[in-house]
Amino acid sequence: MEFGVNFFPAVDPARKSASTYYDESLQLVELAEELGFAHVRTGEHYGSACGGYSPDPVVFLTAAAAQTRRIRLVAGAAVSPFAHPVQIAARLALLDNLSHGRLDAGFAHGGPQSGLFGVPGGDGAAPVEETAEACIALWSGEEVRFEGDVHRFGPVTGFPLPYQRPHPPVFVDAAHSAGSCARAGARGHHLQLSPVPGGRRQAQRMTGAYRAARRAAGHRGEGRVQIAYTCYLGTDREVTLAAARAGEDHRARLTGLAFRADGRHPVPGAPGTTAHEYDYDYGGYDFDRALAGHQVLAGTPDDVRAQIETVRAWYGSGSCLSLQFNPGHLPYGRAVRAMELFAAEVAPAFTHSPAPAPATASTGPTVARAGAAGAGAGAAGAGAGAAGGRGGGPAVAATAAA
Repeated sequence: MEFGVNFFPAVDPARKSASTYYDESLQLVELAEELGFAHVRTGEHYGSACGGYSPDPVVFLTAAAAQTRRIRLVAGAAVSPFAHPVQIAARLALLDNLSHGRLDAGFAHGGPQSGLFGVPGGDGAAPVEETAEACIALWSGEEVRFEGDVHRFGPVTGFPLPYQRPHPPVFVDAAHSAGSCARAGARGHHLQLSPVPGGRRQAQRMTGAYRAARRAAGHRGEGRVQIAYTCYLGTDREVTLAAARAGEDHRARLTGLAFRADGRHPVPGAPGTTAHEYDYDYGGYDFDRALAGHQVLAGTPDDVRAQIETVRAWYGSGSCLSLQFNPGHLPYGRAVRAMELFAAEVAPAFTHSPAPAPATASTGPTVARAGAAGAGAGAAGAGAGAAGGRGGGPAVAATAAA
């Protein structure tokens, strides 16, 4: 099982400045590599204290790449309505080259923030799968004419080509919809999820749909399912749970504000699902219910090991966790201690594989000309086995599943 470190800032600027948050986060990136975590991940958010310190994953991950040598860099994710595929593909390829092949490219729906850009966040926005397929076509090195439901462009040739050939591993955020999970599986993409609110039944329905569609389409392996969790870890259960309760209440409050106070706005990609159902009941958040429902990891090393065993049973042995040890408002030292404790006393129970091999560059494209929305879909995620870095053995990370 693979573990990485996630950065999803829920930070009140009155409590911590942006520069302080970035300084602390990049120090934690360096620590993550030293401790052997497999990846660092961040996303794209605007317009609120919930995620607003993370407006550009490419910029943050480029800074992370400059300070590390081995660790994978996960764009979790580039948001499809916020930019054109030609721009997204070029920026992600630039990061892949700067990091010598350490990028995992994630794509997500826009959500309520799309309105800030005058872009619809629902059916009028480009489907996340369409944006991913457009980028894959642009990464082929061939001249592309793309005809999707929303995006139509070309002829154009994508520059630069990514370091990983035929392209970086592609992840799609499924927004808690079994249908979107199945679409990702059919295209051979990997999956990014948040903790599901419906427990084992919903988790297994979603991952089952994903893996069944992947097998039916003839893709090798089960694919990777990457789940983002906040993790509060300490040796004193009572103290740790008190900190977790305060931290999650703070995050729920900021998230509720981000979803216009009551959170009852549709979530793109999941018909009939609202933000109120999507993560937490932001108006009446209950930490004990969230902990019992495996929406958050918290407690002593023994507690968290048991919680991860349950999560692994829900999502399958091929799942990997992106763990947030520092939501931004906690003291930096507490995040350091939690990461060190996790590496020493939790991860060894789940990890056993050696370090990933370095990625290799290609002198030319290896995919066919992409002339339509579905072109290149069979190759999606084909770079999944290309693990980046320039050496160094992990103490925590297992190699990514194919």
